[in-house]
Amino acid sequence: MPAEPPAIGAAAAHVRATLDGVFETVTHVRDATARCLEDVRRTGRAPVRADLAELRPLLAAHLGLLICGLGFIASPHLLADAAWYLEWWQTGPSGDPSQLLRDLNPESNALYDYTEWEWFTGPESGAERTVCGPYVDYLCSDEYVLTLSAPVHVAGAFVGVAAADVFARTFENEVVPALREIPAPAFVVNAPGRVMASNTASWPPGAVYRESPGYAARPCSADGVGLVIGR
Repeated sequence: MPAEPPAIGAAAAHVRATLDGVFETVTHVRDATARCLEDVRRTGRAPVRADLAELRPLLAAHLGLLICGLGFIASPHLLADAAWYLEWWQTGPSGDPSQLLRDLNPESNALYDYTEWEWFTGPESGAERTVCGPYVDYLCSDEYVLTLSAPVHVAGAFVGVAAADVFARTFENEVVPALREIPAPAFVVNAPGRVMASNTASWPPGAVYRESPGYAARPCSADGVGLVIGR
């Protein structure tokens, strides 16, 4: 069997390191949220929106060049004063952090059911790391994004999701230079097969890859993200 070109291993390592860096931030948010909710639980009352405000300095501090949105998305009816809620902050037009404010009234026709999205259902079903997208994020930014998420548990119960958004264009700028070093068509796919970044116009971001003749996949990270190489 011929040896793998060094550029392939280097690209896979770069993709993994990029994702791991974002998930490190998601883990900080997950742990801080769990501590916050556990502290409330010890008082014997149900949490409310104001309790989650203590997360805001952490969220604002981790928004930057790669992460454009960050926060905690509560399971329905977790909070006593809001059936649905997101403690979500994102980079505003001025570059400063701004809170996402949406109509999450369950009686409203405009309710956005975030529990149907893969970035929520993956953690809810037990996945420790979920990579969703790229997709058009109609809830937060109306931009093409990737969402990386992890479950939050309190006393063994699932209470919601910690997540980070990365603009698809930012992720491409980060990893495509490494893909271009590979002397063959190459692209990054998430677990369901959605192309996240590519060095070839034949497989643009957002396309869905299913096993194709002449292509071989190699894993990049434990969350199912892989690097697909053509001949």
